[in-house]
Amino acid sequence: MTAEPGNGALVALDVGSVAHGGHCVARYDGRVVFVRHSLPGERVLARLTDAAPDAPFWRADAVEVIQASPDRVPSAWPAAGPDGVGGGELSHVSLDGQRRWKAAVVAEQLQRLARIERDVVVEAAPGDAERGGLGWRTRIELVTDARGKAGMTRHRSHEVVPLTSMPLASEAIADLGLFDRSWPADTRISVAAPGSGDRPVILVGGAVWGSHGPDNRANARTSVREEVEAAGETYRYRVAADGFWQVHRSAPTVLVSAVMAALGDVDGARVLDLYSGSGLFTAPLGRAVGRSGSVIAIEGDPRAVRDARRNVHESRHVELRHGPVERLLAAEEGGAVDAVVLDPPRVGAGRRVIGQIAERAPERVVYVACDPAALARDLSYLAGHGYRLEDLRAFDLFPMTHHVECVAVLSRVRGTD
Repeated sequence: MTAEPGNGALVALDVGSVAHGGHCVARYDGRVVFVRHSLPGERVLARLTDAAPDAPFWRADAVEVIQASPDRVPSAWPAAGPDGVGGGELSHVSLDGQRRWKAAVVAEQLQRLARIERDVVVEAAPGDAERGGLGWRTRIELVTDARGKAGMTRHRSHEVVPLTSMPLASEAIADLGLFDRSWPADTRISVAAPGSGDRPVILVGGAVWGSHGPDNRANARTSVREEVEAAGETYRYRVAADGFWQVHRSAPTVLVSAVMAALGDVDGARVLDLYSGSGLFTAPLGRAVGRSGSVIAIEGDPRAVRDARRNVHESRHVELRHGPVERLLAAEEGGAVDAVVLDPPRVGAGRRVIGQIAERAPERVVYVACDPAALARDLSYLAGHGYRLEDLRAFDLFPMTHHVECVAVLSRVRGTD
């Protein structure tokens, strides 16, 4: 009896369909193997990276391509290849191929978890084709090794891999020379260089860092200014440099435009903005509802709420509430609302919050999602409360990675009160 191969062994695999998470599905002697750095239809030599004998599935990295897919291209970021850092797992795939990959994942999750059959098209963000899908990140997170060299952790590991460049970072970040400098050892570096042209902010271990070391001034800048132009309006924000903000330079404009178009005319409406963050959607919603409408924005992160207070301070009919969405919705006694916008974390909103939304009987729900599985699960919950998916747009706001952003639009079916 031949022993099964273990971690580090090389096996030849015929690669099947894409799966959620940045890998494809193959089989070895009947066992499912999730293979990174491969493409559907390829035959590859793969190194097993997680092949415990009793594991329900194995993991592997394709290290040699025996038969290549037409969508395979030279890697745009070799350091994110096999046994490399995380964050660029699709850098070997053409941009069109990446979008088809993500469309297939979204469609499969909708069908499997929500029983929704839908053709999905993933839209490119403005400027990405010209840049080859690179240079889009306005925020990056790095870690340093024991020698103080900046890099990222190896995939599924805490080991720091020093880098010489980060091709997904914007030009403003690339110009900082982060990989040419020495930093404090074993620490985290956060960099924000907003698309508005505001000066970048570097935080090292949470402290502001200047060109020659720590910036200990009392007025050292810890936030950046962002500017979003959407639907003929300009919105200005101030956001903590290490706070949450969409990292793609075009994402705020793309998403605000999509959400506001999905809502339609909300003048005079009562709107809930859930998981509202620093107010990306709250500010345009505040303008759109007019003086006779109202917006209640709920966010659990106290720092984000502080940013939002600055960003919507001119909107007298916007009410910001700090606390867990589930708890505050349970305490909210305001009754019905006309529309709900929600942008939950990767895990989604969940059954309880979806039920609380449905209790308020909004005519329209606009759901912004960064994880298609969580979105599909929550859409199934909404369907159970009488909501129908009217439209879904998917955006490639994370080129070279498996991540995809979706905006789903749901309406309440009449007779489900």
